[in-house]
Amino acid sequence: MADIQGRYEFNPTIITVEDEETTALLRRAEGSNAAMLWAGALFSEKQLHPMALDVANSLASEGVTSLLLKYRKPYELPASIRDTQAAATHLINQRFERIALVGHSFSGAVVISAGTKYDAVVAVAALASQTFGAVTAGHLAPRSLLLIHGTEDTRLSPYCSEQIYSWAKRPKELRFIDGASHGFSEHRSEVFQILTMWLLKNLKTDH
Repeated sequence: MADIQGRYEFNPTIITVEDEETTALLRRAEGSNAAMLWAGALFSEKQLHPMALDVANSLASEGVTSLLLKYRKPYELPASIRDTQAAATHLINQRFERIALVGHSFSGAVVISAGTKYDAVVAVAALASQTFGAVTAGHLAPRSLLLIHGTEDTRLSPYCSEQIYSWAKRPKELRFIDGASHGFSEHRSEVFQILTMWLLKNLKTDH
């Protein structure tokens, strides 16, 4: 954790959930009232989702704060949804007025479910999402929804994002990344560009 903090200007943050605690890393942008919450981005004290750092630092340069969340019980859907909602509440209590939720794979369904609860959540992005737990996409509007999926994903078929897209109401966007696998490893720059520009469009009123 110390290496991440020192190199990327992240600060550890405690999120209280149902009389328990989980951790997150905060990348604050001064004077910001907009924030990205990446659910499940923090795997362990020294391991983050590989794209989350880059997106958070790019957003910080544009005046958007980021919170990268660690789950108490990874891959337990109800608990992870509650963790994400608690983290969103933390941001709202810190006077952030526009919040975007981001999640990859399992966490795609987490952010879709968690995103329906708060008016301050204006956008939800699900990368290579599973369908289980994501049927609530039909209740996200008027929040913006972005779905990104690789055409060569063998872990979760691109059909998953097609199905979620069919459940959702507008505004919604579905982007397929030709040749990309589940982790987008060889197409990271393309996904980074799409996601970052979409987040700025939805979080910054001057974009």
